[in-house]
Amino acid sequence: MQKDHVYAEPLAHIQDFRFDDAVADVFPDMIQRSVPGYQTIIQTIGKLTARYQQDNSHYYDLGCSLGAASLAMRRHITAAKGKVIAVDNSRAMIERCQRHLQAFRSDIPVEAVLADIRQIPIENAAVVVINFTLQFLPPEDREALINRIYQGLKPGGILILSEKFKTDDTITNELLIDLYHDFKRANGYSELEISQKRTALENVMRPDTLASHAKRLQQAGFNAHNLWFQCFNFCSMFAIKD
Repeated sequence: MQKDHVYAEPLAHIQDFRFDDAVADVFPDMIQRSVPGYQTIIQTIGKLTARYQQDNSHYYDLGCSLGAASLAMRRHITAAKGKVIAVDNSRAMIERCQRHLQAFRSDIPVEAVLADIRQIPIENAAVVVINFTLQFLPPEDREALINRIYQGLKPGGILILSEKFKTDDTITNELLIDLYHDFKRANGYSELEISQKRTALENVMRPDTLASHAKRLQQAGFNAHNLWFQCFNFCSMFAIKD
């Protein structure tokens, strides 16, 4: 696993963050050191998949990056005729995701698709995962995607949505950010790395409040939804179609 040094040196011009080859090469290290509770979330995606799987169903990983959630789902699917569909719009990520998927043998097929998740059909789904991806979509496109997921889920299907979030309360928001930056420092990131990456993400990652997520899920038709994980300003939610 290559060490993340993407922002370790001073940059004269900080470009917007992109999931390019440089990021893809160090992504496992980056995600472990940057997202609190990431392994717990991935493991629980597998457990929720086992609980909500259905025969003759699709399992979507929207914004799959290197395929961690896809692999977690595939390991836990025992229902008949299941298929995992992993989607990402980064060629660098999809190419590496395909290699990761091929390294582990399974009877459950996984299709890795280079595409925009706003355009991929969602059909016959038992489980849909959006793991730290919705926050990178333009805010005006998020409601339509959640609506399409609801329509594409089978009755009894589940959406698992993980996100970085913000709060309307400035004091609380600043405290959560400070605690998160302490987490990154404890994982070996320098002040320069923290600052430069934060600048790179400013224009491309725009978090919602938890209330905004809940309202969007409710409006889509999800009557059963809740927060199941939170650490600092990172969380994961579930929404079940009745």
